[in-house]
Amino acid sequence: MESLETVGRVLIVEDEAFTRNLVAGALAGSGWLVESCGSIAEAIAVIETDEPNAVVCDLDLGEGPTGVDLCQRLARDYPWVGVVVLTAHTSPDLAVSSHQGLPADVVYLVKSAVQSPAELSEAVTAAIGGRNRDAVVPDPVSVIELSREQGDVLRLLAAAYSNAAIAQKRGTTLRAAEAMVQRLFHALGIENSPATNARVQAAAMWHSGRIVIR
Repeated sequence: MESLETVGRVLIVEDEAFTRNLVAGALAGSGWLVESCGSIAEAIAVIETDEPNAVVCDLDLGEGPTGVDLCQRLARDYPWVGVVVLTAHTSPDLAVSSHQGLPADVVYLVKSAVQSPAELSEAVTAAIGGRNRDAVVPDPVSVIELSREQGDVLRLLAAAYSNAAIAQKRGTTLRAAEAMVQRLFHALGIENSPATNARVQAAAMWHSGRIVIR
């Protein structure tokens, strides 16, 4: 019987404990030897002392460096380590405010589209083999396309920014921010009226994994 050591070692980097434990359990059940942590600093320490065969990481890891930063560092310093991005968002732009792009060999998975532990395990195997398999994303029929500006505004709305805070964050006037928000609601097909909570609906769509930045 093949041992866990010969199957491979995987490091999971995810700041949400529930998701981290869920992914760890799924991969352990598929025969991988799993370690997990909740921050970039912890991840770097593990990688430096106990180099894994693959890293599975989220993009949004709270304050500080992002999963994109970790992917870029791995590509630079540990190019033999396979990398799987496991995120709630079809487009990286929705998870982090700005980025220089993900390395070419990263395997990209959207959480809501992963149907089984076997699918996740196959992605890890593909990443170790340097095969950037097609991204696992939601059904194209259900996808909503936004501009980069609209995606940034949606990310801020989901983080509970007011229109004034969005204006300050983006370095624009309040009126311009209000117009951006209205255009966003229109693009999402959300009616902004006293009877509907458009901001809550927009935040829910941000979490859905259906948004694509064109």
